[in-house]
Amino acid sequence: MTRRPSVLCALSVQRGTRRNSPLPLRERGGGEEEHITVCHTARLSMAIFAVAVFASANISADTAKTPAARENKPMVALVTGSTSGLGREIALRLAARGTHVIVHGRDSERGEAVVKEIEKQGGKARFYRADFARLADVRELAKAIQHDYDRLDLLVNNAGIAGAPRQLSADGYEMHFQVNYLSHFLLTDLLLPLLKKSAPARIVNVASGAQTPIDFNDPQIEKNYSAGRAYAQSKLAQITFTKTLAERLEGTGVTTYSLHPATYMDTNMVRKSGITPMSTVDEGADAVMQLITKEGLENGAYYSGLKPAKAQAQAYDREARERLWELSRKLTSRTE
Repeated sequence: MTRRPSVLCALSVQRGTRRNSPLPLRERGGGEEEHITVCHTARLSMAIFAVAVFASANISADTAKTPAARENKPMVALVTGSTSGLGREIALRLAARGTHVIVHGRDSERGEAVVKEIEKQGGKARFYRADFARLADVRELAKAIQHDYDRLDLLVNNAGIAGAPRQLSADGYEMHFQVNYLSHFLLTDLLLPLLKKSAPARIVNVASGAQTPIDFNDPQIEKNYSAGRAYAQSKLAQITFTKTLAERLEGTGVTTYSLHPATYMDTNMVRKSGITPMSTVDEGADAVMQLITKEGLENGAYYSGLKPAKAQAQAYDREARERLWELSRKLTSRTE
């Protein structure tokens, strides 16, 4: 059940009423990032997966039930970066399954278009506009969702950027690290009470096969910067966060997963980069939907496409995981 929309809500599909958000945002141009990832099609049994892939990860062996509609109320899902590319396709697929979709992005026109498309197909959705280069926007987004909804069954952390020259966010952090990782860390943390209340619930972090260890002496990459390194560091941070979060959520009914959906999907971002697409958005969406809908997944698991896989070694280092958690807490704490 949804409540009366807050002021942050930029578009409501109730009777087609549009509402413009008064929240001032700094537009950066472009759409939401479609992640450059790798897709496989083979499947492994959970027994082999647990022994061969995560034996050294010390992740909870709890398996998960999928979120489901209850008491004739539809599921509610938030998909960040869902105005284009992979996120848009996930939003459309969820809506087709009867899920109320919270569409997020920076471009109100694109967000409105996604909501209208969902509505045209008989689904329900609402658009919220927030810029993940501003942690204040993330807090306002979480506050609005907590106000407008009494449940949240699924959180898909998909928004991101890639390939940018070194620049700082409004909060003074390296842009890839904030938009791809820190903002999702904060958003997830703020929405955990609602997710726990709605259990069984899931969190899916859309990461990448591009993974570079985090230099905790220089997490903002002030030295030896490259866009590729910055992107890969932010993606490994997402995977590492997933594993730590899985342990911390044990017994709550909320489970979390990360994945690398598909290689060079046929998106505007890939084509504008001059790269020949190697896979389709549908392939990437198939991989994400598996983590949303499949029963019995290992909590904290990392997938490459449809196949369980092993991430870069730092993701399994307990000391590194704790250091990242503490760093993330510090960087996302209010400083007023």
